[in-house]
Amino acid sequence: MVQVREIVRLRLQGKGFREIASLTGIDRKTVRRYVEAAEAQGLFSRPEGALGDASVGAIISVVNPIPGRPRGDSWADCEKWRDFIKGHLDKNVRLTKIRKLIRRQNGPDIPYATLNRFAIQELGFGHQRVTVRVDDGEAGGEVQVDFGRMGLLPDPATGRRRICWALIFTAVFSRHLYAYLTFDQSLQSVIAGFERAWDFFGGVFLVAIPDNMKAIVTKADPIKPLFNEAFQEYAQSCGFAIDTTRVRSPKDKPRVENVVPFVREDLFGGEEFRDIFEAQSRADVWCMTDAGLRIHRTTQRRPLEVFEAEERPLLLPAPVLPFDIPIYADAKVARDHHIQVAKALYSLPTRYIGDTVRVRADQQLVRIYLRGQVIKTHPRKPPGGRSTDPTDYPPGRGAYATRDIDYLEREAKTHGPAIGIYAERLLDTELPWTRMRQVYKLLGLVRSYGETRVNEACERALGFDVVDVRRLEQVLKQAAKSSEPSPPQNIIQLPLRFARPIADFAIRRRREEEENNHE
Repeated sequence: MVQVREIVRLRLQGKGFREIASLTGIDRKTVRRYVEAAEAQGLFSRPEGALGDASVGAIISVVNPIPGRPRGDSWADCEKWRDFIKGHLDKNVRLTKIRKLIRRQNGPDIPYATLNRFAIQELGFGHQRVTVRVDDGEAGGEVQVDFGRMGLLPDPATGRRRICWALIFTAVFSRHLYAYLTFDQSLQSVIAGFERAWDFFGGVFLVAIPDNMKAIVTKADPIKPLFNEAFQEYAQSCGFAIDTTRVRSPKDKPRVENVVPFVREDLFGGEEFRDIFEAQSRADVWCMTDAGLRIHRTTQRRPLEVFEAEERPLLLPAPVLPFDIPIYADAKVARDHHIQVAKALYSLPTRYIGDTVRVRADQQLVRIYLRGQVIKTHPRKPPGGRSTDPTDYPPGRGAYATRDIDYLEREAKTHGPAIGIYAERLLDTELPWTRMRQVYKLLGLVRSYGETRVNEACERALGFDVVDVRRLEQVLKQAAKSSEPSPPQNIIQLPLRFARPIADFAIRRRREEEENNHE
């Protein structure tokens, strides 16, 4: 473009073709073509300062048109079948198959080269999608996070070589990075990596942009992703927001994507480490020296220097205490009033049997939720343990289920002192829970015969040192029978036989009186 402008400028000064060719080093015939194109554009009638880029571009397009192959009949056939070709390309059908489909429909036999050229030039086939460069944002604002496979390292726990992964954190503004090495991608490893990264950077970034790793994202979605509740709680405790990328979209986090091969080649390439601990120690030093002090290809600055000067003062405070990673789970309340969480059992009241509850369990406490409300809390138990609240059982069953001997003794004392002592004597054995049914029988006698009678019977039995619920029951039954009044007897009226009238007895009595008078 500069040479074309120089040709026009020299021509405006009145120089001939031969002199212009000598001064510019361009062939005289070429100079003539440029001058003729400029004359056709009317440039020589304008002042020299009016020779802009648009005018020079017009001259070049006339002298050097865009080259292209001549188009023949096959190209015209492609134009006729444009919609057919485009429709199958949109369905990811290969060009070789499209040729066969055209011939199958009595179409022309289009050469593959022509069909391929037509698809590229007219239909955009094979072109890479256009992208844009996103601004870096403010200092201390964003850190991009991604896993990258490094190589094989000996595992101290098993002695075998395992795949080592690097959880890489790249500050978007300064390009300063940190690599945390791990053998897995579990939630515990991811949070441990974040903890080490905050210590390394000396603070927390406002936004973390991770990949859709399972430890962070439960359900990937470009608009409303579903996060892992435990990691979301960790983010809330640290004060940073989560902004995940789209699925299979590495361009959403290009800073960390480009760093992964750099870490693998520069940190691990050609190195031999005894174990992951030695590799991590080397990585900590490497991030501060080799990676931190290099001249970054894009920013042309040293990442560590930019980070220390502009980003570190703007970070949020790093957490002081390690995060207690909770367990979130759904559990169904079984008929035995318990749910199972982390291989331990926890009780709930009877009214929740059959419901599915949400459980949060940390190292100290287990919280149980139903429809967003806390309905029960328990202390955390180890695997195989059980936390049972006797009040969760129906009335009267909690003590038996938990073998609460003290409860039975207290319950017996409420009905009378002798009954309480009798219950204590029943339970006075090396295996008191084997006598619990006898105490329940004693309490049943109280309900049947009343506190007064049972208390008196217990006093008499204790006086004779008789500690037997069955014999006590017999005594109460006999006492109840003896105290009951005998039922009235029914008088049976027999038919009268040989009965005399009353007058007969009256005559005999008068005769006796007369005889007595004569005497």
